[in-house]
Amino acid sequence: MQNILTLITAPHNAVLTPKLANAVRDALALARGKVGPADWLDQGVACDIPFDNVAPAEAEKAARVALRGAPVDILVLKPENRRKKALVADMESTIIRNEMLDEIAFEADIGPQVAEITRRAMNGEIDFHGALRERVGLLKGQPATLLEKAGERIKLMPGAMQLLQTLKENGVYTVLVSGGFDYYTVPIAMKLGFDDQQANHMIIEDGVITGAVREPILGREAKLEALQRVAQERGISLDDCITVGDGANDLDMLRAAGLGIAFHAKPKVQEAARFNVRHGDLTALLYAQGYRRDEIVGRG
Repeated sequence: MQNILTLITAPHNAVLTPKLANAVRDALALARGKVGPADWLDQGVACDIPFDNVAPAEAEKAARVALRGAPVDILVLKPENRRKKALVADMESTIIRNEMLDEIAFEADIGPQVAEITRRAMNGEIDFHGALRERVGLLKGQPATLLEKAGERIKLMPGAMQLLQTLKENGVYTVLVSGGFDYYTVPIAMKLGFDDQQANHMIIEDGVITGAVREPILGREAKLEALQRVAQERGISLDDCITVGDGANDLDMLRAAGLGIAFHAKPKVQEAARFNVRHGDLTALLYAQGYRRDEIVGRG
């Protein structure tokens, strides 16, 4: 069939029952769709429902009504070229739970002030470049040891390790891109096995935060350029790539990739993105590509 509707929930909250899947199948049939049997990628967590003769947006709407508020994500995709050859991923609030400037600011006792600027920037309410300069400027004169202390609180997003290990085993090229700082992207990329990384550089002099960032600042445009560069260097198309992020500065790369997933994203980003994961963890990116439970490293 020409379309696949994939239902995904969080592995720790495996609420996706055959009854729910059948309710979605019935809803698609009522919308005059031709519907195939559910194909379970992971019992209780993810399944594919092939269908024809219903527009993707209409199918998604019908499925959402049928689910009646169950914490299940819905992605409607084409079966062709489903497994991607490259991943370009945002880091903060995506691969890791943290926003690292907020963590540094917390150590400097200006956490709420900086966190509010971060929230507005990630929701697209204010310019990212200006917001980054402003937040770093507020840290001027603080000891550089705050970066190390903030780094001690880094927590990986659930599913991050499984995602990267599975993609690596399947020969997928992976790049970590961040509007944050290389002080954190370098060790995170090494820990998870990313092939490359890019981020901004906070300028430190004599053990003190100067309040400045090395120019040019890498933001929304740089993330899109990274995606384009990866595709060109790997000899693949943008349709062969998957991207993931949560903030407004991720939107261009989300829209440009064959599969761009807004992950637990800010409200305006959810509205603008074609594909959303609101409930699942990062293994949702694997199920969206048709990986099965026994193919996911660490899932068992």
